[in-house]
Amino acid sequence: MEQWARWRSFVDRGLASGSDGRSVVFTDEYLIDPIAQEQEVKSMEDAPIVREEKGPVSVLTMQYRPYNLLGPTLLGAIADEIAAAHDAGSRAIILRSGLRHFLAGADVAQFSARIEQGGRSQSAISGVDFLKLLELLPIPIVASVHGVCLGGGFELALACDYIIAASSAKIGSVEVALGLHPLLGGIQRQVQRAGAMRAKEISMLGRRYDAATLERWGLVNLVVADDALEEATMTIAQELAHGPTVAHAATKRLVYIAVNQGVLAADEAMAEMQKPIWASEDLKIGLASFRENGPGLAKFTGR
Repeated sequence: MEQWARWRSFVDRGLASGSDGRSVVFTDEYLIDPIAQEQEVKSMEDAPIVREEKGPVSVLTMQYRPYNLLGPTLLGAIADEIAAAHDAGSRAIILRSGLRHFLAGADVAQFSARIEQGGRSQSAISGVDFLKLLELLPIPIVASVHGVCLGGGFELALACDYIIAASSAKIGSVEVALGLHPLLGGIQRQVQRAGAMRAKEISMLGRRYDAATLERWGLVNLVVADDALEEATMTIAQELAHGPTVAHAATKRLVYIAVNQGVLAADEAMAEMQKPIWASEDLKIGLASFRENGPGLAKFTGR
């Protein structure tokens, strides 16, 4: 299936039924050609993003040198690997960087062509569809931020469901230095979470903020010590992945409706959004566990 078709299926459906619990299993009955293996390793090294499965969690590591600059190549790779993670049966995703910085901003080398085309991007997936893909994907996405997270990097993190940042991270919308403002939905998501005055401050002054400040403003969920970031990120992702995946999908959809259409629209959509929960295996498991063992001990399957 072509990449665009895979992206489009998430955007068009809005809400899938949740993970089907499939997993990828590798056994020693498959012999690996050493030459093919070497070529695969080289391909992974050159790839802008690498996906690794950690049980029910997919870890997507950006490695688009030198600084994970956001443009058509990285944007398309992120979308492709997010779709692949869902297809593989993952129940949560971590989006992180394998380089010094999370994402240092936009690939400004693309901007001359965009000026000539009236601002249109060369990306195979539009900015709006990319945001819908992340925000309507029926599994949670955790952004794990270290180093510099600027411009499009901040916007990418804001499109995820949970942001955990290292205490030394520097985060901001700095596009004003180029005569621009945030191009990938950052302004409106800052308004939603921190209010209009803070959103204007962030985008119009173009400052870099420490993670603790943005945590106080409601733009970052959790700040941890630098050396605790990897472990803390995996702990959050595993907790989400072992939760009731169908209910998580409905939660994401209802939040999306409430934010974009208002509370009344979410109220009116609520019963329909909750139908998959009532039909889920996880609800039966949760109720049985509660009766037998009390709260918090259910082992959900994600179905």
